[in-house]
Amino acid sequence: MTVNKVGKEIPEVYAEKYGVFDGELANIKDYQEASRKIHPVKPRDKKMLNSIREAIEKTGLKDGMTISFHHHFREGDFVINMVMDVIAKMGIKNLSIAPSSIANVHEPLIGHIKNGVVTSITSSGLRDKVGAAISAGILDNPVVIRSHGGRARAIVSGDIHIDVAFLGAPSSDEYGNVNGSHGRTACGSLGYAMVDAKYADQVVVITDTLMPYPNTPISIPQTDVDYVVVVDAIGDPEGISKGATRFTKNPKELLIAEYASKVITNSPYYKQGFSFQTGTGGASLAVSRFLKESMLEDGIKASFALGGITNAMVELLEEGLVEKIIDVQDFDHPSALSLGKNANHYEIDAEMYASPLSKGSVINQLDTAILSALEIDTDFNVNVITGSDGIIRGASGGHSDTSAACKMSLVISPLIRGRIPTIVDTVNTVVTPGSSVDVVVTELGIAINPAREDLIEHFKTLDVPQFSIEQLKDIAYSIVGSPDPIEYGNKVVALIEYRDGTIIDVVKNV
Repeated sequence: MTVNKVGKEIPEVYAEKYGVFDGELANIKDYQEASRKIHPVKPRDKKMLNSIREAIEKTGLKDGMTISFHHHFREGDFVINMVMDVIAKMGIKNLSIAPSSIANVHEPLIGHIKNGVVTSITSSGLRDKVGAAISAGILDNPVVIRSHGGRARAIVSGDIHIDVAFLGAPSSDEYGNVNGSHGRTACGSLGYAMVDAKYADQVVVITDTLMPYPNTPISIPQTDVDYVVVVDAIGDPEGISKGATRFTKNPKELLIAEYASKVITNSPYYKQGFSFQTGTGGASLAVSRFLKESMLEDGIKASFALGGITNAMVELLEEGLVEKIIDVQDFDHPSALSLGKNANHYEIDAEMYASPLSKGSVINQLDTAILSALEIDTDFNVNVITGSDGIIRGASGGHSDTSAACKMSLVISPLIRGRIPTIVDTVNTVVTPGSSVDVVVTELGIAINPAREDLIEHFKTLDVPQFSIEQLKDIAYSIVGSPDPIEYGNKVVALIEYRDGTIIDVVKNV
């Protein structure tokens, strides 16, 4: 075993293959970009095909290849299940799949794993029954969990080589010019799909809205697309926002949001032209509402808001409190439509958003970020991937990316969730190292990372209760008791990559 920087034991086989996490910036070094195969399209060639099966045949997809998908349709996605069903019926086996994330709606993947169609997975997250099946050891090879920035890095550097990308497109023309802001399944930004389109050997666009040529604005250009297939429906628009955006009336969440807002507005970074990113949960959305009140009162405007975008952000843009929205993914229908109508709402790809090996990702310009957590430990390490039972049920997302890059990261969480403490001695799974976390915010108050002596000094007079992280843990344990240790098996079912490609933790079967 090799012990990494956060004290996690990594089996030698994975330590030698991936390297082990040795610090946030230890492995940010020069590299050679991956190349892709190009099949040039001649003047009278047609890209339109009659079916997904024909597209699979045209690409020459065969056993052992790697295919990818995007998750911008979230719980409304039809594309992964549709494509995998055709692949299975064609008898193709032993595929690696590299979707940007896997949702509850993708439960049919379990059958494809059992039947040998899928033998390897890399993704940002696994939810519900798919996560439970992986945690039970259904897959022979460990799933590789990557952050959004880490996935972009892996594709660009060649750690993930995509043979065929199957990309759902809300609108496309017959030559493959695609955007996500038009069409009946509009999802807004296609930030994750754009990286796949740029680096995959072959790209199949699947759309339910065919537009006249040229389809503009262009998110994915014709120069990145090999084939276009029209189907009846690529997704359910209602599923895009399912479970993601909710305005809370929960007093506990409102108090967390109020405290988080006070930390931001009393921080050294709150000034004319500051920048921020918030999440999509109830407390995170409430932070936006509290921020709005303070910004109006103080006459402060933000230069940009970043990340997964919600209608709360769009309202700030349209009211002139935010000058620009930088958008890699949309979480509701109003924000998807805003991308098509607001000149200061900009779409970017995942590499520009958060890749640690790009020539400058947008998160590097971020002042503050609001992030959630399943667990936080007394070293400020954060788990967003496994539940209190050790089962995979979450997503790495952009957590480790934004927390490492922004000037002040806030991790917000209730002290107790369902009679289970969220502040613990040691998290089940480290996704974000404690060195990236600056302030933990709960309904009782805040804990500032001792490494941020500047913030401790700055917030001495802040009108928010302050504790050490150990005190918050002790209070949580005094209410619900110490959590029982999880009984893990010996099989490694998932590797947690840090954003630089090294292994920060492993997940074993439950």
